[in-house]
Amino acid sequence: MDTIKSEIDSRGVARVTINNPDKHNAFDDQIITQLTQAFVAIANNADVRVMVLGSAGKSFSAGADLGWMQRMANYSYKENLRDSHALAKMLQTLNTMPQPTIARIQGAAFGGAVGLVSCCDIAIAAKPASFSLSEVKIGLVPATISPYVIAAIGERASRRYFVTAERFDAETAEQLGLVSEVTKVEELDTKIEEIVAAVLANSPAAVKAAKQLIFDTSGKPINESLINQTCETIAAIRVSEEGQEGLKAFLEKRAPKWI
Repeated sequence: MDTIKSEIDSRGVARVTINNPDKHNAFDDQIITQLTQAFVAIANNADVRVMVLGSAGKSFSAGADLGWMQRMANYSYKENLRDSHALAKMLQTLNTMPQPTIARIQGAAFGGAVGLVSCCDIAIAAKPASFSLSEVKIGLVPATISPYVIAAIGERASRRYFVTAERFDAETAEQLGLVSEVTKVEELDTKIEEIVAAVLANSPAAVKAAKQLIFDTSGKPINESLINQTCETIAAIRVSEEGQEGLKAFLEKRAPKWI
């Protein structure tokens, strides 16, 4: 059985699925490597316009696999450092993919799985979904995922949930900013398809540029350098092929060629 499935449809919609339902889609070093490979392949595929990250079965992901944790318990510091770097690479690859990414969360997302959700641009959860940054329960900390989780839910919420390991529901996750929207179970895929359709209606080049714009400007002081950078960005995209097509289509009251 393939524990990671990666498919791309004719529209350029990629779907990466963690297929380990018997273990609640918990991941180990092999699954982390396979996820990284899948993300890299999609990121480098110019035909892919959006990616949906999901999983099979009732749980989104239980985080680290028990067998993997048992192996880690006997690892040296250097071996643990190597493992941590592999996880960090996977998270960074997901976080910086040029295409928009959507997390499909149908059930429990614990530990490292909260990191996966945080690295996606959009996260849609079914009402039964639940979340927990559970590392401290077993004497660990959510270190590798922390930059992404803190960026998603903020420092204040992180100061609570990192130390309590409380389990919280989908509505709370939405309030915290971890989840973009909560739906009924039977409406989960319909809502995700609506978002996919919204992305596909837009200029592929502009969508990628818009996502990169956030990385380029977030957290930076609004000074002359940043202002010049944003002016250069809009000037460049206005004269680009898709920028010209989009402006002409708008003025001519017709659909652009990418639709």
